[in-house]
Amino acid sequence: MTTWVEPEGGRERGLEGLAKSFTQVLLSPVSFFDEAVSPGDQAPGLVFGMAVVLVAAATRLTLTPTEPLAFPAAGWLRVVLTAALVVMLVTPAAIHALSALQTLALVVVAPSRAGVSETVQVIAYAAAPCVVAGLGVPVVTALAGLWAFALLVVGTRVVHDISWLRALLAAFAPGVLAFGGGFGAWPAIQTVAAGAGLAL
Repeated sequence: MTTWVEPEGGRERGLEGLAKSFTQVLLSPVSFFDEAVSPGDQAPGLVFGMAVVLVAAATRLTLTPTEPLAFPAAGWLRVVLTAALVVMLVTPAAIHALSALQTLALVVVAPSRAGVSETVQVIAYAAAPCVVAGLGVPVVTALAGLWAFALLVVGTRVVHDISWLRALLAAFAPGVLAFGGGFGAWPAIQTVAAGAGLAL
């Protein structure tokens, strides 16, 4: 708790740190990933990713009240319990699993790469646009997912100091799983395409 409130390095902690990270990664991603991601400083990144998922999940569950898990409790409590389960248990595990997947890809395309800790942070911060994924508007979800994927490629290139092509290859699988599947960008893209008369 002390290292969250009183950092010794890396990103600024607390709500102000979350807000600054959110605006900086969206507006100046190259400088953000270059300056903010540091070895062994996973906590701010994980909390950031969990905050994004919290907003997205809470929004989705509020707008679609039939989606919470079937806990034997009142409707509002089911929403809270479902969101808590997703944020506290699923999100950290998913981020680390995706980081492991990207690390395997980096082993192939970038022998001289940064560490796993930096990869965890890149994936977590890249999710920033997906804060609006829970609105249930397909075009918004699709754009958010594509933006997040682009941020993942940028962060991978900057942090691991590799070419754009290598960054794209390393980011492809975790990006598709996280943003296309986890945040629902791929179904949203299919819906938007179908509305335009295209089949994907």
